[in-house]
Amino acid sequence: MHHRRPSKPFPPFLLLFMASLLLSLLLFLFLLPPSQTGGAAPSSSPAIRNACRATRFPSSCEPSLSQSPSLPSNPSAANLIDAALSVSASALPTAQSMAESILSASSSNPDRATAARNCLDDLSLSARRLSAAAAAVGVANSHAFAGAALLYQYDCWSALKYVNSTRQVAAAMSFLDSLYALTSNALAMIAALRRFGPDVSLWAPPQTERDGYWGDLSSTVAAEGGGGLFRLHLVAAPDLTVCPSGECDHRTVQEAVNAAPDYGLKRFTIFIKAGIYRETVRIPFEKTNIAFVGEGIGRTVITGDLNAEMSGISTYNTATVGVAGDGFVAANLTFENSAGPKAHQAVAFLSDSDHSILESVEFAGHQDTLYARSLRQLYRNCRISGTVDFIFGNSATIFENCDIKVVPRQESPEKGESNAVTAHGRTDPGQPTGFVFKDCIVNGSDEYVSSYRRKSSVHRVYLGRPWKEYSRTVFLNCYLEEIVRPEGWLPWRGEFALATLFYGEYESSGPGANSTARVSWSSRIPAEHVGIYSLENFIQGGEWVTGE
Repeated sequence: MHHRRPSKPFPPFLLLFMASLLLSLLLFLFLLPPSQTGGAAPSSSPAIRNACRATRFPSSCEPSLSQSPSLPSNPSAANLIDAALSVSASALPTAQSMAESILSASSSNPDRATAARNCLDDLSLSARRLSAAAAAVGVANSHAFAGAALLYQYDCWSALKYVNSTRQVAAAMSFLDSLYALTSNALAMIAALRRFGPDVSLWAPPQTERDGYWGDLSSTVAAEGGGGLFRLHLVAAPDLTVCPSGECDHRTVQEAVNAAPDYGLKRFTIFIKAGIYRETVRIPFEKTNIAFVGEGIGRTVITGDLNAEMSGISTYNTATVGVAGDGFVAANLTFENSAGPKAHQAVAFLSDSDHSILESVEFAGHQDTLYARSLRQLYRNCRISGTVDFIFGNSATIFENCDIKVVPRQESPEKGESNAVTAHGRTDPGQPTGFVFKDCIVNGSDEYVSSYRRKSSVHRVYLGRPWKEYSRTVFLNCYLEEIVRPEGWLPWRGEFALATLFYGEYESSGPGANSTARVSWSSRIPAEHVGIYSLENFIQGGEWVTGE
């Protein structure tokens, strides 16, 4: 007599994967145009059709908004944007579930596990910023938050791209593509509201300087760039003190951060006495308005050596100091990654902190020293050193009066090398991001300059190269030393991004400021448009750089 063997139950992770795949498929079908699904088109109001014409992905825009239960029959611009943000936010839990399933299935694959964890961090930040975009006071703030939410979704997708060796990961990436389109649509509508106002019939897709759109000057800012920067004042009495000897409140910086209040509304100052602090510091989203104050550049040093050559470590994880809490302030200290030039990506400082200010801070490293990743940041009187792409990210950041130095990358400098100072990572023309360098100096360290002068033909330094398609970087009134190549800017790979990036200069001076020899895909900024890149216009600094 033959007995049927009992069937084995499906493993839990497989059930999760199958459920996630089904959800992804359903959303994918939902987002397809009716001609591809075979169904009738959902009825769209004229307002929806006009709003969706202003997006980059109208085929997903109209069906998603037409089926939104929150939209009234005659929606306003605000109604449409709220609905678009809600559609994106409602899809995030599915993406998070898929990432959790990947993590559960990756115990034997440290790189994939790291990618999944980073993806989950990104999706959590994206959810927070989507919520902030919906609740923001002022369209510029909503624009900034929605742009960051899109960045985090892209970075989740990008993290998985490098470990895409399973159907589970491929399904998650496919779902993230659909989610990205939904968030981009919401972002485009916010950009259209900011540019054209609430009359939806006037809305059009986002444009950049390469399309002839420079943005609108604040009525309070002159065309030359307007208002000066406020001096950053730090409270005299710190809330906590850190010192290596242990005779203070804390021995490590991380202990002091952990002791700070969550969601603090007032600045919480951590005074870090002179010394070398060998630690990895993380300031989570909940720790807002934290200030680090040291006893001077080179005297108070926070250093680490994490790098992307290590197993299970990505660029995102290498930061010696990483900040997610808004309102971060730092002054009079050094952030360093000491991994060295052979270690490739090795971040000294990473910031996701909106309204962050760093003054008289040194960032020391080699490749990828300063990761100005997202939102609005200000760096004043800082020193930044590195080799390849050592200022990078997708934030809206102003660098004023900063000393930017290229350091040697090779043990034998006579072999030569190519280094780009910046690699901005804007992926969508609707993101209000870019790097602005004002009154800065670009030079090499003494060692690099010495090697350059011995054999200048093999040492090539460029102002930047396009990490992503809509990369944006400008230099205003900067002094460029001889090490900067006459062509100024370096391609990333072939023709990638050369038609969509914006790289501009205004009144560059010095032996590296050869405007007649610049590449054809860079620009000279007209004087009447320089004010777009001011503190008040570019990062709305008049609202938050108070110096208090």
